[in-house]
Amino acid sequence: MDPRHLIETFGTIGILVIVFAESSLVFFLPGDSLLFTAGLLASQGRLNLGVILVGSFVAAVAGNQLGYAVGSRVGATLFKPGSRLFKEEYVERARHYFERYGSKTIVLARFVPAVRTFAPILAGVGEMRYRTFAVFNLVGALLWAIGITLLGWGLGESVPNIDKYLLPVIAVIIVLSVVPIAIEVLRNRGRERQD
Repeated sequence: MDPRHLIETFGTIGILVIVFAESSLVFFLPGDSLLFTAGLLASQGRLNLGVILVGSFVAAVAGNQLGYAVGSRVGATLFKPGSRLFKEEYVERARHYFERYGSKTIVLARFVPAVRTFAPILAGVGEMRYRTFAVFNLVGALLWAIGITLLGWGLGESVPNIDKYLLPVIAVIIVLSVVPIAIEVLRNRGRERQD
């Protein structure tokens, strides 16, 4: 899933479809690196920056809204006793997590692969207030979609020939995306040892 190849193959529409899909129901897409690469290519005049910024923001918001709607409407039927994949205990964990960490969960989840897909679904299942979800969905989409795209654009504008180093830069983005997951896993292990 090379972001540059995806962009060259599917163009701006492909970027927006992938951002929407990853924000709603498909968790294995390269959202961070795709947005960064789109910003980089926009700095070279190969993509329209304004279209990418507005389009990716709208796609990210709409994707999470769909995830929330799916979670609130059919989530409870998916998460039932005896289910191997959709365990009922996940609903309780989601409710507890959103009660404990609140709305910032929706914003922070944007920056963690896979979590950005499941957070809105679990917010719907966990019955987070819709108005609260919608506000923090807008904030998260703004920071994520526009922020990462502008990061790529800014580096493209300020560092000559950055596209030659695209693979290492994308690798750093992927590693940085995984850091929050690693920190949370280590914290949970520490808590389990204390209990």
